[in-house]
Amino acid sequence: MNKIIRFVIWICKRFEREEILEIIDELLKILDGKYPEIMIKDDFKKNHPNYRNFSVDPLAPLDATQIIKPKPQLDYQALIGEYEHKHSKPLTPVNVHNPNNRVPEQIRCPYCNAPHEFIYFNDGKKRKQLKCKICLNTFQLNRRNKNRVKYYCPYCQKPLFVWKKRDDVTIYKCANKKCPCRISSLNKLNSNEKKIRHDRLSQFKINYQYREYHYEIGELHVETPQKPKVDLNRIHQDRHVLALILTLHISYAITARKTAHMLKTIWNISISHQTVLNYVHAAAFYCHQFNLKHKGNIDTINAGDETYIKIKAVWHYVWLFICSASKKICAYHISDNRGAKPAITTMIEAIRTAKQNQNITLVTDGNPSYQAGAHFINSKQDDLKLCLKNVIGLQNRDEESEQFRAYKQIIERLNRTYKYHVQAQNGFACLQGAIAKLVLFVTHYNFLRPHQTLKYNVPIPLPELKLIDSLPGQWAKIIAMAA
Repeated sequence: MNKIIRFVIWICKRFEREEILEIIDELLKILDGKYPEIMIKDDFKKNHPNYRNFSVDPLAPLDATQIIKPKPQLDYQALIGEYEHKHSKPLTPVNVHNPNNRVPEQIRCPYCNAPHEFIYFNDGKKRKQLKCKICLNTFQLNRRNKNRVKYYCPYCQKPLFVWKKRDDVTIYKCANKKCPCRISSLNKLNSNEKKIRHDRLSQFKINYQYREYHYEIGELHVETPQKPKVDLNRIHQDRHVLALILTLHISYAITARKTAHMLKTIWNISISHQTVLNYVHAAAFYCHQFNLKHKGNIDTINAGDETYIKIKAVWHYVWLFICSASKKICAYHISDNRGAKPAITTMIEAIRTAKQNQNITLVTDGNPSYQAGAHFINSKQDDLKLCLKNVIGLQNRDEESEQFRAYKQIIERLNRTYKYHVQAQNGFACLQGAIAKLVLFVTHYNFLRPHQTLKYNVPIPLPELKLIDSLPGQWAKIIAMAA
């Protein structure tokens, strides 16, 4: 039963006959354009599924060592024999009057392998183009682009040219119009897309492309809290108050102002909301290293996604990866864009503690940044191969989405939990505030928050916390272990 039938049944159950007739009348008015302020859902993407569908090609490019150079198909000795048989006289070498016009002895024809005696300069005083007297083919003396070709197309083995060059990436593209990759992409376009493609060439990815990133795996690190101005060993309040602040502000998602108010009205502890934030920043500096140290091994299947937050009224992105079985957050990162670099940074942190030769599967959405990240990581590592699975849209339209939909729902549920902890803030005043809140949220989620699917155990159990029943006491113990 499709969604339209379900919607019709819902209307019939909720409204009477006269009300349904009124609904039909109003819908007809909307279709006639009598309510221009009401816009009907655009079906452009439905009619043009390949429009702006920018994906990363799964095959890596070839280098010069992988290209099999074709051997000469012609044999100059056989051609000389054919000439002699046809003209009843032998084919003589080139008669060079000026010794300066003589071709170097090491030059041989690339088509028939004829020696230099049968080759001559074909462009006068320029002396750049050569011609073979036997097979009549021309070629260059010194090819200018011979050493400049870095990559070759894996589909047609033609050279890739530099299409775009930026600070962190160089994009190579195949220009061969008969490339199998190009032909396959063109065949996927429907009639509507073929009509608009001539006016919107940049909105369709047709040719093979490869992105070469200008950084290595060791150069990428997740955002780290800066060293705070507040020393936790010299704060005016004791560790119990600090643990109480983290319990209210982090575990129960209470704002800094309300936390300060509750401390004053319930426990008679006078403290400002700015002091609450200062303590949070100081605790996050130590908890970040604590999270990385106690993360442990990761599962075979892990899910990742990015969600939105506001920092100084500008949208930023929080990247999260969660293990499917243990339910622990294995990577977190904040960036100001959804590009490949932050995606790669988060994916590298997610697999940092993987076992050698472990087969890792990451389940994400259709963001091409994840595809570029998997491509980059697999090209840089030999002992670990990353498999990426994409779950596209809200409905299962392919076998891959149907098989891995459950894992994608895990990360979506994690995003909702994270949003619950930050929604009351209505954005952050600085990047460090967002990083501190994210770090402590991960600490709370991995070590302190019981999970229903784990029989109300925490994702990462610590032996030091087993005998501590209170949440503030557990926070105090974690801070003591981290600092």
